[in-house]
Amino acid sequence: MTAAAPLLRSPPFPRVPRDVATVSAPVEHPSGVRAERDREHIFTLIREARVGGTFWAVPPPVRDATAILAARSWADALAMYDTLTAAQKRRPLVLLPCGARPTGKNARLLRQSVPCATGEVDPWPLLEAGATIFAHGDNELAALAGIAGCELKLASQGTFGLPDESSERHAARILQKLLDECTYRNPFEGGETSLEATVERLSLWRGIIEANHGIASAAGIAWWKQAEIKTFLWAPRPLRFPRSEERAIGIARKRSGAVAIWPSRVSPEMAEKAEAMDVPLVRIEDGFIRSVGLGSNLFPPFSIALDRRGIHYDPSRPSDLEHLLATSTFPPQLLERAENLRTFIIRAGVSKYGASRHHNFPARQPDRRLILVPGQVEDDMSVLNGGGGLTSNHELLRRARAMEPDAEIWFRPHPDVDAGHRKGAVRDEDALALADHVVRGGGMAQLLDIVDGVHVLTSLTGFEALLRSRPVTCHGTPFYSGWGLTRDILPAPKRRERALSLLELIAGVLILYPRYLDPVTGLPCPAEILIRRIAEQQHPRSTWLTRLRSLQGRIMGVKP
Repeated sequence: MTAAAPLLRSPPFPRVPRDVATVSAPVEHPSGVRAERDREHIFTLIREARVGGTFWAVPPPVRDATAILAARSWADALAMYDTLTAAQKRRPLVLLPCGARPTGKNARLLRQSVPCATGEVDPWPLLEAGATIFAHGDNELAALAGIAGCELKLASQGTFGLPDESSERHAARILQKLLDECTYRNPFEGGETSLEATVERLSLWRGIIEANHGIASAAGIAWWKQAEIKTFLWAPRPLRFPRSEERAIGIARKRSGAVAIWPSRVSPEMAEKAEAMDVPLVRIEDGFIRSVGLGSNLFPPFSIALDRRGIHYDPSRPSDLEHLLATSTFPPQLLERAENLRTFIIRAGVSKYGASRHHNFPARQPDRRLILVPGQVEDDMSVLNGGGGLTSNHELLRRARAMEPDAEIWFRPHPDVDAGHRKGAVRDEDALALADHVVRGGGMAQLLDIVDGVHVLTSLTGFEALLRSRPVTCHGTPFYSGWGLTRDILPAPKRRERALSLLELIAGVLILYPRYLDPVTGLPCPAEILIRRIAEQQHPRSTWLTRLRSLQGRIMGVKP
């Protein structure tokens, strides 16, 4: 007899081998002695996380059903239906396996009058509605009903329950399966872990997949990063990548969904077209700790931000990040994670494009305050939207010198500009008329450990400097300005009136807002996993594409 699948198991993520994604496995020879654990505590964890069974599947067509008929066939469903009370017949829902066909006149009539779903569905909206569950004992919905506290009627006996079994006995049976008949595995490390850690991991995945259900198509996604975006946005209904913006909007409208877009790669008119068709847009951008290797060299991102309100680099309108920072509560456990993350990032020398390797920077002058001015890509969306009209790296450097006449200033060109891929080059002789050194090479983390402060336009360097407790002067309006942690030249949006602690900012920016993908397993992961992989230089090898792109940059990016 084949063992039943564990109640707590991984979604079928694309491009991830099953043995890699496995979080639980049946025990071949269970002891039959259940470990003494608090049953209500375990059931509450699972209920609140809404995991177990096929939690990743599409939502059911009816969420307020009075009775759920988890049948094996249409004839079986008809037999169950005949046992329902009048109240239960008001809003029933039939669940059937894939391929079930109605047989006989009565089954066809039942199908016409009662909502039904074939194949996998997310069971939790049904369980939360408090419907009575009609199932067979070998259907895992019987176990989930026990965890959720729903009334359960079993048509036959099986591994998950017996007809006429007391609720107490049934709950003990389910706890036995969770604790004694199953082991749990950390997919990122490969070793054993606890049921509680597994529930927490599945809860993270549920939140991601649940948000993905409403995204039907994508536009403006570069071909070389579409595979990663498909993984970030995976849900059972496939994500479409049509060639035209109009087609993307049309697909989303037909499926009552949204279009995911990379804002810098779609037309300015797309937002108006989508609004006219009542189709929402979900904007995607690189995360704040992205990868090992530049995006301009075609290294795919392993962190992205999704934003339904706007996007974090555009202060002219609200964004999900801004709303999160302005309204969220930050419990002590989350702030402890933020502190541990900050400590690890500083110790490991991690920044957006990887971990620092030692580099010999110039010796700083004694008795002078050392200021770093990082250059940016001058036509980058964050500069155009958040620069307050300032886009020139040379002008930023001039303003920094005017505000810091006695300081030693180092100017660092943006790596994409230096790689020859983007706009924003400042000739070294022009930079040195204002700065004391033009510094290249090495990692940003090591450089920030040396300097006393930074002047930025909208650069992420300002946030990385805050992590290291360096004073930051903002000449534009980046996402981290306006919260009481930076010196701001421009007035911040009134939406940012809340004063945040550094740990609260870190929790929002690095833990709650972005999504992360483990470059080793290919699984969605928490921030800590990706940052550790980057620190350990664990990442996919460069491809012919990234090597060709790097060569192209060297040819095009000869310094003036």
